[in-house]
Amino acid sequence: MGNLGQYTAQVEATLADLVQRDAVARIWAKDAALWKLDPHHQKIIRDSLGWLTVMPTIRQHAANLAAFAVEVGQAGFTHVLLLGMGGSSLCPDVLRLTFGRTKGFPKLAVLDTTDPASVRAVEQSVDLPRTLFIVASKSGTTPEITAFYQYFFARIQALRRNRAGEQFIAITDPGTALERAGATAKFRHIFLNPPDIGGRYSALSFFGMVPATLIGVDILRLLDRAERMAQACAASVPIRDNPGVWLGAVMGALARAGRDKLTFICSPEIASFGYWVEQLIAESTGKDGTGILPVEGEAVGDPGVYGNDRAFVYLRLETSRGRNLDEKVKALERAGHPVVTIRLQDLYDLGAEFFRWEFATAVAGAVIGVDPFDQPNVQESKDNTKRLIGEFRAHGRLPEEDPLLADGRIRLYGDQATADAMKGAETLGDTLRRFLKRIKTGDYVALTAYLQATPAHAEALAAIRSSIRDRFRVATTLGYGPRFLHSTGQLHKGGGDNGVFLQFTVNDPVDLSIPGEPYTFGVMKAAQALGDLQSLISRSRRVLRIHVTGNISTGLRRVLEAVREIP
Repeated sequence: MGNLGQYTAQVEATLADLVQRDAVARIWAKDAALWKLDPHHQKIIRDSLGWLTVMPTIRQHAANLAAFAVEVGQAGFTHVLLLGMGGSSLCPDVLRLTFGRTKGFPKLAVLDTTDPASVRAVEQSVDLPRTLFIVASKSGTTPEITAFYQYFFARIQALRRNRAGEQFIAITDPGTALERAGATAKFRHIFLNPPDIGGRYSALSFFGMVPATLIGVDILRLLDRAERMAQACAASVPIRDNPGVWLGAVMGALARAGRDKLTFICSPEIASFGYWVEQLIAESTGKDGTGILPVEGEAVGDPGVYGNDRAFVYLRLETSRGRNLDEKVKALERAGHPVVTIRLQDLYDLGAEFFRWEFATAVAGAVIGVDPFDQPNVQESKDNTKRLIGEFRAHGRLPEEDPLLADGRIRLYGDQATADAMKGAETLGDTLRRFLKRIKTGDYVALTAYLQATPAHAEALAAIRSSIRDRFRVATTLGYGPRFLHSTGQLHKGGGDNGVFLQFTVNDPVDLSIPGEPYTFGVMKAAQALGDLQSLISRSRRVLRIHVTGNISTGLRRVLEAVREIP
């Protein structure tokens, strides 16, 4: 399973330390002191370990969920649109992309961005009168999800008046504002999730399993695989045979040895699993000035383009047609990079992987000394956004700095340190060359893109990633805003100061009003981008904002050309 080379001894020492700490038994006993001793953290941890035993709970509801899916089909629904962010949307998106559409069941779409062009595209992809909406929010007050709900409820209310609620269901914790709103609006159903499960650990709870059932995924098979993995991770299993503990020890030991860029290579049929595991690892470990950076979706390169801060995970679907990855992974092993290979027999083994990675991430948190169940810096960007929206309410516009440089349809923004680095630059190419020269060994470059994830945009951003990686031999990540704020955003701010950030913003080609609010989706997205930029600058992170005022694809191609020309 693992080719760890020179790091084998460090992993063995980490496993021995976990035995000494009785870590596995303490995890199952929900002993918060394994991670932290102070009362504040211990309360958070104790309230966050329900994922360990959620599978039997959901199994008890499986028949009712199946009956509800029949009801949805009989009601004539052809589409299901999930409105969520972060932990409430990523698992359903993985299942949608992995299992596809099952004959006789509705087609699932997921909305997890405030980008107005994306909202419009999702709306146009469904048949509104025949769409069941899932409003999924643990807290019940997530601002983006509230805006999505306001928008689509108004759309359905215009069609169905006081019966609009029949096209909505909610998944939330007991006692939330969303539960109350759903009751008032007479939602078709409200699923109350066990409250002792954090969003990123909720894949095997109602948040993942309700949408899975509605699109025809056999959740009992998923839960079977998850429960088998949970049994393999039991305290009675010898620690070196315990898949979750072993993987967590590898993650933690390699991170402490400087191999903290955990890079995922996935068979194409299960490639979207990276979206989910990225949030799990980044938000769980990226705090207190440390963290493990998950790298997903990066094209596989030759061994020479990777620095010695990389570790690799190869998720190999045994029935995959994408066999060419095998040779690329072997080349990485021959070059001395540590590689963990995990083999999935079929798509339903994802159930086991959800649990394996949750358990491993909890173990890795104990190894590197962080609380894997809090997200102390996520709130910061939310607070900045709220403040900026307040300024918009008061003044009718968001604050805007003067650009450091304008080159055609591109405007460049940054803090004083960025301005100093750019001194003398007259073009986009000059600026990018000077800014990216600030990259040091062990850094990573994060592209954060507040724009629609069209195939053309995705292709250009992927090419920018590859060019930066190959030129500077650094790990690269890509996150679409505001989605990544609920994922890698925690690590960007709470992790080490080894991130270099390129933020992409655009003039929105379309915009949409949010019913009941004086601002639009475009304003909300712009406030989120500016709020995150301010948060990064307040931490003296190296960040450059690239704003495209014209055609987005043309602007991204200009950035790509400029990066490729860096000597």
